[in-house]
Amino acid sequence: MADDIDIQQHIKDLIATEHELRDRLTKGEVSKDEEHAELKSVEIELDRCWDLLRQRRALREYGENPSDATLRGEGTVENYLG
Repeated sequence: MADDIDIQQHIKDLIATEHELRDRLTKGEVSKDEEHAELKSVEIELDRCWDLLRQRRALREYGENPSDATLRGEGTVENYLG
């Protein structure tokens, strides 16, 4: 992901995927277990993208290069305690 616009577009795409999965569940095209597994994957990717976007904004705010932000792993993002 090259810049904020790309990250924001990826976030929008992931949100659309969430909506599509829920719609497919409602239509009976996927089972609850399949929907849950796919949603979990999408939600983790969303968390990672939001984290990257926040990192880039913080770096920019403090006069640093936003390109120095890194896409952190699931364990880091999902287990962050504050």
